[in-house]
Amino acid sequence: MQGMKRNSGHDNSAAAATTAVENSTHDSLPRMDATPSEFCAELSKTFRVRSSEVALLRLEGGMLKFLFPEELKTAGAIPLSGSSAIAAHTAISKKLELFNNFPRVKHASIFETVKLTQQSEQPDPLTIQKLISGPVLDAQGKVLGVLQVCRKGFDLLSAGPDFSLNDLQQLERVTKALAKASFMKAS
Repeated sequence: MQGMKRNSGHDNSAAAATTAVENSTHDSLPRMDATPSEFCAELSKTFRVRSSEVALLRLEGGMLKFLFPEELKTAGAIPLSGSSAIAAHTAISKKLELFNNFPRVKHASIFETVKLTQQSEQPDPLTIQKLISGPVLDAQGKVLGVLQVCRKGFDLLSAGPDFSLNDLQQLERVTKALAKASFMKAS
């Protein structure tokens, strides 16, 4: 994997590497002719997360704008410069990132306060506990957007298993394929 940055908040990387070998079954990619919503819903199955735990952003005029989840389309955009958002950092660095202890990571959390449809049944909003983030780059290495997959929960344990190196490799494969999707081209 080229350009991978791993910042897991002091997790055990030996266990992550073991899990990567055991979980090498994530090989199917979502359809490229799908809408952003359909694409992300399929992708959520690949990573065994809820669709509300997938975010897809497209870069437009120096701002990352949400294509998915739907509820975040109108919630605002993330500027590339001067932002503490992980999505902005991923776009600027053009590197994959993995965080298995996300609450310890300094980040912009404004979008986490937006109530998503799938969370409405929860008594308290779940927060992001684990996150993988990858840049969507065109053939020339220009940033088109960012794809993020997270695991939400009340705490690290309730969020489920850590993301593995295999998950990060799968995210890289998906972002490469996403670069060819028509919806990633600025409108």
